[in-house]
Amino acid sequence: MFPYDWFKHEMMQKWLLKILVCAVNVFILAYILPGIYIKDMFTALIVAVVLSFLDAIIKPLLILLTLPATILTLGLFLFVINACIILLDAHFVGGFKVDSFWYALLFSILLSFFNSFIHKKAWPDEKKNTTTY
Repeated sequence: MFPYDWFKHEMMQKWLLKILVCAVNVFILAYILPGIYIKDMFTALIVAVVLSFLDAIIKPLLILLTLPATILTLGLFLFVINACIILLDAHFVGGFKVDSFWYALLFSILLSFFNSFIHKKAWPDEKKNTTTY
């Protein structure tokens, strides 16, 4: 196996683990928050996969199109974009329902927090290359 193949394999494993972590977090948050409804764990897995694709494709376009609003609000408009991505995910995935924009906003903030927290605990040795002068 060439190093490039090993690299692709490792990246795919890491992506799948992130999807699983996100699915578990989606399921737990849907259980805790009253305005978020999810049918079952399989639906949470579908939500995590669709959310991953929306974050990779739609979110950068939304950020680019709303750059003036993001700059004007000092980045706070990114929370609105995240909530819109959650609402779009709820539109595409059957069995996943979000009652209002405010629940989507709270859900996106908590989901981002829990995903980053678990990512830091699961992969603690991944540090960016920092150069000290």
